[in-house]
Amino acid sequence: MNLIVDIGNTRTKVAVVDGGEVVRNYLFGSAAELDVEAIVAAFPAIRRAIVAATGEGEAETAERLERAGISTLRLDYKTPLPIGNEYLTPQTLGVDRIAAAVGAVVSERCSSCMIVDFGTAITIDVVEDGIFKGGNISPGATTRMRALHDYTSRLPMCEPTDECLSYGRTTREAIEQGVMQGITHEIEGYIDSFLVKNEEKSIIFTGGEAKYFANRIKNAIFAKCDLVVCGLNSILEYNASEK
Repeated sequence: MNLIVDIGNTRTKVAVVDGGEVVRNYLFGSAAELDVEAIVAAFPAIRRAIVAATGEGEAETAERLERAGISTLRLDYKTPLPIGNEYLTPQTLGVDRIAAAVGAVVSERCSSCMIVDFGTAITIDVVEDGIFKGGNISPGATTRMRALHDYTSRLPMCEPTDECLSYGRTTREAIEQGVMQGITHEIEGYIDSFLVKNEEKSIIFTGGEAKYFANRIKNAIFAKCDLVVCGLNSILEYNASEK
């Protein structure tokens, strides 16, 4: 039984995985809020953990897990991976991006695909023949809406929506549809460019805000699992087998 800890910029996601299946998910506001003792008490069979961080608290979390008797792997650019990586600056590559790529290859069995992860940031990454090639990063839907609110004096703070309108009839709708349609056209452009060279390849959507684009963007496969969690578990298992 494995413990997966994904420390993000705005929250910390934790999953208990048994035999490749997620049996429990936890969500914390920060890594410091992670209740290691309670999780270990609930799942005493946990023997290994992996900690991946794009936010703060990686070292402290790993130390707490080790003190609880859990062998812990801290994911960084030197960690062996079950896929290749041709990123020119691997030390700057977000662990969530490479984990999602591993999840796509191992869990979704897509050795060549484009992965779109909708979160605080939207990442668009390409894997070809089991090798991570690279990708692009842009602001996510909530991030774009917050920017409009924070950098203007009168625009309201809005939320992502799955409502599809041609145009907004109020200022709130104008922001919502402007952001959501803007992202839709952006991703459709990436998909069109990718499929020109890779007609038989897969487009995989994942991330917390992916659900808002289910009715907006066609030709995409919605990942059966959280690709980052699945990928982190695969990396943990791969390193355990290498020892």
